[in-house]
Amino acid sequence: MDEFNYYLFKEGTHRYLYKHLGSFIKEEGVFFRVWAPNAKFVSVMGDFNNFDRFTNPLEKKGDFWEGFVKGAKKGDKYKYFIKGAYNQEFEKIDPFAKYFEKPPKSASIIWEDNYKFNDKEWIEKRNQNFDKPFSIYEVHLGSWNKKYSNYVDLANALSEYVKKMNFTHIEIMPITEYPFEGSWGYQAVGYYAPTARFGRPDEFKKFVDIMHQNGIGVIMDWVPSHFAVDGHGLITYDGTALFEHPDPLRGYHPEWKSHIFDYTKGEVRSFLISSANFWLKEYHIDGIRVDAVASMLYLDYARDEWIPNKYGGNENLEAIEFLRELNKACYEENDGISMIAEESTAFPGVTKPPFVGGLGFGYKWNMGWMNDTLRYFKLDPIYRKYHHHELTFSFVYMFSENYILPLSHDEVVHGKKSLVDKMPGSYDEKFENLKALFAYMYSHPGKKLLFMGGEIAQFKEWNYKESIEWFLLEYPKHREIQEFVKKLNKIYKNEKALWLDCRDEGFEWLNDLDYERSIISFLRKNGDEKIIVVCNFSGSSYKNYVIPAIKGEFEEILNTKGDTRKIYKAQKKECCGRKYSITLDLEPFNVIYLRRKQ
Repeated sequence: MDEFNYYLFKEGTHRYLYKHLGSFIKEEGVFFRVWAPNAKFVSVMGDFNNFDRFTNPLEKKGDFWEGFVKGAKKGDKYKYFIKGAYNQEFEKIDPFAKYFEKPPKSASIIWEDNYKFNDKEWIEKRNQNFDKPFSIYEVHLGSWNKKYSNYVDLANALSEYVKKMNFTHIEIMPITEYPFEGSWGYQAVGYYAPTARFGRPDEFKKFVDIMHQNGIGVIMDWVPSHFAVDGHGLITYDGTALFEHPDPLRGYHPEWKSHIFDYTKGEVRSFLISSANFWLKEYHIDGIRVDAVASMLYLDYARDEWIPNKYGGNENLEAIEFLRELNKACYEENDGISMIAEESTAFPGVTKPPFVGGLGFGYKWNMGWMNDTLRYFKLDPIYRKYHHHELTFSFVYMFSENYILPLSHDEVVHGKKSLVDKMPGSYDEKFENLKALFAYMYSHPGKKLLFMGGEIAQFKEWNYKESIEWFLLEYPKHREIQEFVKKLNKIYKNEKALWLDCRDEGFEWLNDLDYERSIISFLRKNGDEKIIVVCNFSGSSYKNYVIPAIKGEFEEILNTKGDTRKIYKAQKKECCGRKYSITLDLEPFNVIYLRRKQ
């Protein structure tokens, strides 16, 4: 590595580290370079030398060990044999390997491919969708449909389904290579390799390409907060805490039983920034959802015992600077992408630019909206009037960040019940409440995210070992929910009044005070485009219910009780301080969209 690249590496700002570290195929063999500054001895062992530890020793050059192995070739499996700083002996993966054996095997694989993408048109027109529809279908590739077991078959089936359902994007749970199936990918070891569970790297490139050719964006979950403790991975890589922080109070996560990256090291920051840029650049990924950001921001996250920062506070100053540099690098290197934070606290400025003290993300998951909304919807309707503030609180801060409204995998596991099973009441009422929840979500400012299975009202919690229960579509109620989600996505894509999710001119209250009846009404707008949304979350009917309105004639474009396409003309009759009002009938658990006719 030349002096300039080494400087960037140490500084923590290198964006293309994968071009300098790893295995590189040459004319008669393969060149290897690995970062292991404290090791006493490093060799490369693989198919080319019968995995002998001593046939191909590497030469130490500064902080790196490197060497050329004649006869090594693409597809050969390999590991590094490392004699650590304290004479420990390890057989380690290559942290920059682009391909691995299929777990539970763990060797790195020498790999390069020349896959040619056919998505130039998509890449040129993509953007962050701030003022456009952004509707995300969250997917775990291993359990979406067990009929499809490889990247290409999954891409063909999934793109057809997502297109039919009118989602604009998919978000895939982590596919950076990971040892333990039960971690769902959130305990990774291979930060530059798509998991071999579903095929080769070029096949995952084709997966992304197929999505793009079908007009579907691809967001991937990425985990720079912690990594797997498996011995063949990054842990004590050269006999010292190389990737993880050496102090267990900062380098070990008690809740997830995993190791935490050491953000004080420029080399570690460069490793992670280059990884994110690698997926955006080499795989044409459209967005990265950064997992567990809150755990990175706070030194006392999930801890009774912790070490304050130099100012005596609980903020992880180095992690905060890393996130700023990460977002800056990814946005500067890649046009039209989105950086998304899963951040569960009220940390200020997550989606504000670093020059005003923000973290620089494009979007943040609105965990507050999710928690308040699900807590509200789980209530028996007779009690909802006492919790009206939980329903309306999200509207107070809805434009403080650029939000995504998530109904994610985390809400349908570990005894939390599936979405439909959370809903109160009889069997039929559960479905009616779920439709009301979805209609409310799609009208509330914020981009949309729904985890697979929710759109068919699966009653069972998600289980990563099992396929989504597609047989439920044989039953009318489940088919009805699927058709309803499909319709909501279509309305969201077609109606400009619903697009201004990140700007306050896109919303106006009509009436948020009718807590006694658990009814709210508001206006979504975009220039001359206007939609009135009326939500009755009670179990009662209300005939001739009067809502404040604006002047004009309105056409019903959505009714959770079955569209009637009724036309309503606003009457010049004062209501709640407005000159105009509309009178309509509301059934229990009823959400109605009324579009103003031009």
